[in-house]
Amino acid sequence: MTDERAGGTAGVAVVMGADELPVVMPPDLQKWLGELTGREVRVIPVRDGLGLLSCQAVLDGVDVLVTGWGCPPLTKAVLDAAPQLKAVIHAAGSVKPLVTEAVWERRLVVSSAAEANAGPVADFTLAAIGLAAKGALPAAAAYADGGRWPAFRDRQGADGRTIGVLGASRIGRRVIAGLRASTAGYRVLLYDPYVTDEEAAGLGAERVDRLADLCRAVGIVTVHAPGTPDTYRLLDAEHLALIPDGGTVINTARGSIVDTEGLERECRSGRLSAWLDVTDPEPLEPGHALLRLPNVLVTPHIAGAQGNEGRRLGTYAVEEAGRWVRGEPLLGTVEREILDRLA
Repeated sequence: MTDERAGGTAGVAVVMGADELPVVMPPDLQKWLGELTGREVRVIPVRDGLGLLSCQAVLDGVDVLVTGWGCPPLTKAVLDAAPQLKAVIHAAGSVKPLVTEAVWERRLVVSSAAEANAGPVADFTLAAIGLAAKGALPAAAAYADGGRWPAFRDRQGADGRTIGVLGASRIGRRVIAGLRASTAGYRVLLYDPYVTDEEAAGLGAERVDRLADLCRAVGIVTVHAPGTPDTYRLLDAEHLALIPDGGTVINTARGSIVDTEGLERECRSGRLSAWLDVTDPEPLEPGHALLRLPNVLVTPHIAGAQGNEGRRLGTYAVEEAGRWVRGEPLLGTVEREILDRLA
């Protein structure tokens, strides 16, 4: 077929890992993608990485590229094989592993399904906060050892109803909203240097100027900042030491933001607990202390990609491709200027 936006014969390619493909973009969504875009759909399960992507016969004539986990970076060599490409629609969250400088030089439209990904991660986080506020991990460990855990217990300094949110990202904002809607009566403190007092109040949180002040005042710290050089080890050993005894660290953002060794020491001592869906390194080596401690729960990066979330991401990407073809504004547009501040 001919399409004016593509400048010639138009096609759409779906490029993602062979294991992820049937979950994120099953045959019925592939069919719907073709119907919404009016294009031939080429499905490319990635098993051998760049060698497959750089094949001219695969990407020639493609104007819309739907990507996902397992898609290699879009380097100049890859893009040279797709001279008609106009839009990259990512059926996952962060586009940082995918987008290179060559993408911006080509002035390609980039969209991400991060908004669709945010809801499940926020739900996961809120569940972890609720359990952490009840001291569920140490309680379960004591119970398993035959010990009695009192129904009402002094938190020994950590106020389980005061929650510190590190980062007002799209997920962080959803978490704040969920906490404010809870009947538990949470108090929410926010640390984010890009948010004003007025903006924080509008979200339902109290902004603090220093991360140290947040750590001293809360019983639970939940991490929602992007993984950047500025946030590397932001929650370091010194900040972890400021969290009151009995406190909890929850990380569903990026493992690099938390000092792994410092957290291990605090949890090994029993002073803190942790709920970690991400770690640094990821995965942790077998036998790592954080995998064995009774007051730590490590899950394999499932907060935004378990249950029906994969299909949700695929559906978002299909609808976004349809919007692009119809010339409508995209909901998940990623701009070069803000990429560094995104997760």
